[in-house]
Amino acid sequence: MIGKISGRLDWRGADNVLIDVRGVGYIVHVSDRTLAALPGIGEACALYTELVVREDLLQLIGFPTMLEKEWHRLLTTVQGVGAKAALSILGALGAEGTARAITLGDARAIQAAPGIGPKIAQRVVLELKSKAPAIMAQGAALHAEPVLDAVIEPAAPTRPGRKAAAPPVVARAAYSADALSALLNLGYGQADAAQAVAQVSGEQPEADTAALIRHALKLLMPRN
Repeated sequence: MIGKISGRLDWRGADNVLIDVRGVGYIVHVSDRTLAALPGIGEACALYTELVVREDLLQLIGFPTMLEKEWHRLLTTVQGVGAKAALSILGALGAEGTARAITLGDARAIQAAPGIGPKIAQRVVLELKSKAPAIMAQGAALHAEPVLDAVIEPAAPTRPGRKAAAPPVVARAAYSADALSALLNLGYGQADAAQAVAQVSGEQPEADTAALIRHALKLLMPRN
């Protein structure tokens, strides 16, 4: 099993790249989002990979983080969702967006991915809604050592009078995972806590862990 490839980017295609690893070239299929985040030709890069094995096919699929790889693996457990469809969903929404859409039951967001129809989108939400919190809870650990430096960009300094920029996708996923863990430790149910964190993250993308917990608690408080 080839789980990770590190080398130099030798070529870019429409949906795949060629990575040169000490003279051996590996063709790796990636999402549009991952393709856009990769460095220029000739520069060092690395991807976590999943090897798809069929009778007439051996295909490597690449991911910038283990979290995205785990989401891809989970998506392909849904009937009718193959490796290509799962990659399409992640390319459109990213790991964090996919988690949020499934947690909130937003089938339309899933359907926005190219090639995903309403029936498949609804099936993804129904089959994975109960499983999403477990992956979200692992988010911080799975993001601990991301392999694509291009994905992690330092947050731009906040200028007076301007709203703070949203943190990078990797940081936002870690914030969400930490907030979810904190809510679970406070005794909230996993499904309710995950939904609250996902809602706050969607409405306030610049929120850090503390802000996510604070606003999620307001959503979880019983209303008179």
